[in-house]
Amino acid sequence: MTQLSININKFATLRNARGGNNPDILKVAKDCQRFGAQGITVHPRPDQRHIRYNDVFEIKPFIITEFNIEGYPSRSFIDMVLKVQPHQVTLVPDPPDALTSNKGWDTIKNEKFLQEIISEFKKNNIRTSVFIETDLDLFEPAVRTGTDRVELYTEEYAVEFDKKNLSVINKFFQAATLAKNLGLKINAGHDLNLRNLKYFVQQIPFISEVSIGHALVCDALYFGLENTIQMYLRELTGIKV
Repeated sequence: MTQLSININKFATLRNARGGNNPDILKVAKDCQRFGAQGITVHPRPDQRHIRYNDVFEIKPFIITEFNIEGYPSRSFIDMVLKVQPHQVTLVPDPPDALTSNKGWDTIKNEKFLQEIISEFKKNNIRTSVFIETDLDLFEPAVRTGTDRVELYTEEYAVEFDKKNLSVINKFFQAATLAKNLGLKINAGHDLNLRNLKYFVQQIPFISEVSIGHALVCDALYFGLENTIQMYLRELTGIKV
């Protein structure tokens, strides 16, 4: 079964907009797990506009599922991850001022850079994942970086799915199949939602994990957090949970 990791950044954005501690990010992390999520994802950024570094340290002791930290591998980010010791770190090529992740790594150009960073995480027994697009030429260099997984950047899939261009899944299937054949496990994320998630995992059933934040938080405004998480799990499993 594909695991559901919930990115809780947007809850922190709401908290930060007013100040104080409402919503309580620690409670959100605990509740997401209690309601069935199989992982918690955070993406702290240098400007601390949503999840802050101190949130990451506060949350970690209460993770009973899996903790995934995303981010650009600056020195401060690397040091934070090494101190927190999450189960997984997902490396993204976002510059500090990026609104959200909007591209994958050029693993050809950045192979040596990623290799050096990933080796540091692997020495500390932290699983690594590299955010990547579907260009097949990127996957063998990704293997050489030493990463354990790749995370497929799925914005194009989501856009084309809404246009009813279902053939877009072919390039994601080919990329995922190549990654699998090269010995990598595959995660996926960005703009996956209740409309497009089931088709994606039905067509690529060997996806290990999806990371979903913005869409899930938006749905929770209408359906409630517990019910929304159950709805996403049903899309992943096809089974009433």
